[in-house]
Amino acid sequence: MSAPQAIHTVRARWHALSPREQRGLTVLAALLGVWLFWAVALAPALHTLRDSDNRRAQIGQQHSQMLALQAQAQTLQTRTPLSRDEALRVLQGLTPGNQIQLTVQGDRVSVQLKAVPATALVNWLAQARSQAQALPEEAHLTRNAVAASAVVWDGSLVLLLPKRDAKP
Repeated sequence: MSAPQAIHTVRARWHALSPREQRGLTVLAALLGVWLFWAVALAPALHTLRDSDNRRAQIGQQHSQMLALQAQAQTLQTRTPLSRDEALRVLQGLTPGNQIQLTVQGDRVSVQLKAVPATALVNWLAQARSQAQALPEEAHLTRNAVAASAVVWDGSLVLLLPKRDAKP
């Protein structure tokens, strides 16, 4: 059946319907059109609108993190480099007690950790990076829970010291 024949058949059936049936089908077609318009055009737009506050908050948080990283990078760029010996002295001065032990091997420092609390390890690593300019190169750590809320770390780290010829 061709398109003109199909249109002719539909029109003939339409005219064969009573006015009440025609109104009912017209209302049904209108409701179907409204539903399709809602499902295709409005629902996704409303979902995007509802989600926009959450996305805006996430983007704001990411922007703040990026600004903090930018400030940190600028600080790292403007600091004066330490010599290897000076960095080693600073690193040894940062190392507490017998929980963290250092072994120097050229421009590398092997660090042995024995039951170091998590917060102490984080602080020590941050200070080693910022004050001694030592960069972590390798890590082999094991997490141990001493008590319900206390976490300690055992293992080894390898830190890379600044090159010998760095001038302060």
